[in-house]
Parts: sequence; C-alpha cells; structure tokens
Amino acid sequence: MKQNWPEGYGRRVLAEVDSTNAEAARIAPQLNGPEWILARRQMSGRGRRGRAWSDLEGNFAATLVMRPSETPDRVALRSFVAALALFDTLAAVTGRVEGLALKWPNDVLVNGGKVAGILLEGGGVSGAGMSHIAIGIGVNLVSAPNPEGLETGAVRPVSLMSETGVEVDPETFLDYLAVAFATRETQFVTYGFAPIRTAWLDRAARLGEVITARTAHQCRTGVFETVDNAGNLVLKTPKGAEAIPAAEIFF
Repeated sequence: MKQNWPEGYGRRVLAEVDSTNAEAARIAPQLNGPEWILARRQMSGRGRRGRAWSDLEGNFAATLVMRPSETPDRVALRSFVAALALFDTLAAVTGRVEGLALKWPNDVLVNGGKVAGILLEGGGVSGAGMSHIAIGIGVNLVSAPNPEGLETGAVRPVSLMSETGVEVDPETFLDYLAVAFATRETQFVTYGFAPIRTAWLDRAARLGEVITARTAHQCRTGVFETVDNAGNLVLKTPKGAEAIPAAEIFF
C-alpha cells in the first residue's frame, strides 16, 4: 500500500554516495527542516565505533538529518525513537510482529538475527544544543553480510527476505519508515521519553535475562533489568544495579 509522505520532511534519493551520514553533515547547514537521504549505493558506510557497514545491492541505507534544539542528552534519545520506527516499519511490511525484537542500544532483530542497525552522529555544539543530528539506518532487506570474523557471542546478520520471505525495495521501505518515524517523533516531542521507553522495553530482546555488556576496557555480566530514563542499560549484578551508557551487548 502506498504511504503518504509525512508533512515537513524532505526526501532525496541519490544514485551513489560515500556515506549518507557524511552527506547529512554536508547538507545540514542549508536545511530548514528534517530531511531523509537514501542512497541506492553507499560506498563507505559506517557502523558503530568506526566499523565499516557492509552495503550489499538491494539493501537499505539512509539517514535522517535533523536540526534539533534540545540538549545533546535528549537528542541522543532519538536512537530509541528510530528503533521503534524501524520495528513499526518491519511489522508493517511483513504483516507480523512475531520474531521482531529490539537489541540495546540500536539494533533490530528478526528471529534472533541482526537485520538492521542505527548510527547516531551529532554535529558541533551550537549554543546549548547541537548543530545537527544524523540518524543513519542500515537494513539488510535482501542479503546479509558474511558473518565470518564476528566476535564470539555476537548476533548473526540476517536479511529480511531470508527470515520472512518478504521482498521490499529500498524506496518503498523508506516511505513506510518516514511515516513511522514521524509518528514516533510526534509522540516523543509531545509526551517525552516515558512512552517511548515503555514501548521500547515492551519489544526488548533478552529483558530479564543474563547478558554481557562489553566496553573497550571492561566486561560486565548481569541480568538485563531495564533501560533508565536517560537511556542507559541497567544491569543487575552482584554489586547491585549498574547503569551503563554505552557498550556492546552479547547474549
């Protein structure tokens, strides 16, 4: 079903680009409102912690660039807004929620495998806030990268087509995603983080189970208790509840 593009959001589709997040940074100063950038081919996609993001033909690579006025800590909560929008989009295009889950801090799972990732990158501080925020989104629509070299315990990459049998082209997927994001963004701006947090936790992978949070310098294992009001992962460990702002999660 054709989606009506959300009012107030720009849309540009590029045949090829180095990185949609890099393009977002280049065009941000000229924008008067939020804009989606979709690349049919992305040459130098980036994942978290500077890792390369593998972009295979037919998969989805896009960035939403915004110029928010809030403080950086509140702007960062849009990773949860984006994750929920991705969940909603995948549910809409597949017609099911079974097998879908959200993995803290910014991955989407289908049948336990990673189908999508989110990368937030902020521009320089402008006054009390940020000059712009780029929300990069990659989705394995038709094929998944080679899992060779994954860390032990890392979630295997999967594609939407292999796990659900559903085939959707990137531009159609963007139409759904833009509507879903605009809906969740309105909820966030109107009611704050609380309903976003609740909805995210309702869809969280391994909530209440033992997981491992790994940073560059430390590895902590405990029960995934919740996500707090600042978006931190809260682990229940022998030392008590520990709030973790950033980490890689392993099951």
